[in-house]
Amino acid sequence: MECAVYDTYVTKKDGRIMHFDVIVDANTPQEKAIEYGKEYLDSVDQGGQKMTQEECQFCHIQEAPPVVAKDIKESGYYIQKMEGCP
Repeated sequence: MECAVYDTYVTKKDGRIMHFDVIVDANTPQEKAIEYGKEYLDSVDQGGQKMTQEECQFCHIQEAPPVVAKDIKESGYYIQKMEGCP
């Protein structure tokens, strides 16, 4: 499965930066990737933080590793946590 990677930087409620990738099927529109990112923020008590095309930018397309492809098939997306993520 080819997937699209959206490089995402969101300012947390405490002012620190949270860096993660929203990974979706390559045919998923950016607006949907942003929705998934907001869903993730809600799940880690960061709901309501600004997340637009400015914070969630398309990075590249790649072949999804099996664990990522599985999550995308089950829930539509995969979050790759990088910096400042719980």
